[in-house]
Amino acid sequence: MKNKRQKLKIGISCHASLGGSGIVATELGIALAKRGHEVHFVTHQLPYRLRNVPEGIYCHVVEPINYPVLAESPYFLAVASRICEVVEEHNIRIWHAHYAIPHAMIALLAKNILPTKHKFCLITTLHGTDITIVGADPSLYRITRYTMEQSCAITAVSDWLKEQTIKEFELTKPICRIYNFIDTSKYSRNSPDIKKIPTSILPYLKKDAKVIMHTSNFRAVKRVTDVIRVFAKILEKIDAILIMVGEGPEKASSVSVARQLKVLDKIKYLGNYPNIEELLRIADLVIQPSEYESFSMSALEAMAMGVPVIGTKSGGITEVVIDNLTGILCEVGDIESMASHAIEILTNTRLMRKLSKNAIKHVKENFSSEKIVPLYENLYLETLDKFHS
Repeated sequence: MKNKRQKLKIGISCHASLGGSGIVATELGIALAKRGHEVHFVTHQLPYRLRNVPEGIYCHVVEPINYPVLAESPYFLAVASRICEVVEEHNIRIWHAHYAIPHAMIALLAKNILPTKHKFCLITTLHGTDITIVGADPSLYRITRYTMEQSCAITAVSDWLKEQTIKEFELTKPICRIYNFIDTSKYSRNSPDIKKIPTSILPYLKKDAKVIMHTSNFRAVKRVTDVIRVFAKILEKIDAILIMVGEGPEKASSVSVARQLKVLDKIKYLGNYPNIEELLRIADLVIQPSEYESFSMSALEAMAMGVPVIGTKSGGITEVVIDNLTGILCEVGDIESMASHAIEILTNTRLMRKLSKNAIKHVKENFSSEKIVPLYENLYLETLDKFHS
């Protein structure tokens, strides 16, 4: 293999939203730039975490195109064209697409358009719903499989997702598991910046009420109504406030359940909230009762801050949260068990400290940028070596 510290020019395409895949992709770009690489993003808007663009990172924003004759904007085609331009102009040899559909598919189209001297290595990272929901749809199955098979390398963010992908798509291409990561230096249990905390929450902090959080895109798979039901049972024993972070189709259902259970006045819906670190600094517990998770960045961020997590024994979260050591895992839909464990954690200082200490240690040892980013660097170099051999 070539020198691991070889400086590379890397292209990245991803969702620019606050979702887990977009966060990981942008944090990867930032980490790579800090390690001396040149990183180019092509997205539909500037990713939130790149608002103050670090040195070594370049963002190429694709403006939407509208033609009256077309029912939908040919946006994906415009992105492919922009990738071609960026690759040619900056001589990029590695393109890292986060999500098979649409980003890897778009990058593959760009690769096929480019002349031989500008062909790049396509790395595709699977994050979850691109396989379990989007790619599994019959209308997109064939193109999802083709995109993965034509990639130079494929990674998945958990062993669970890797196994699901192999089972669902019967790939001949190997998949490398590389976990998601965070910059642990950003997560410390310091006093929160009150200026960054919503004023509607401050009165509860003064009353010493316990702060419980849930973060997601409020889709059915996240089981957000379970969060409300667990919270209602917690309130029978403990004074608490529930902070719901995110937006999505199941929000209305959660509000309806909260109203029925007469706990709506104790719940604060914040929508998509960028300063998640500040909220975690005031949190006592995070509840993620999903049907399954491909990884769970929400759980990882909470653990990095030393906030205990209650999750489910389903999917990739079981590779993130160690049951009874860094958090608690319950059966999907087991409201009684989740509530019971939550009350125990919130009232047992010794247990709280144990889970918190173990969680921080577990994240630093297994999911830090220092541990994970070099795995991507090695993959890039190995892929380039094969490409040129």
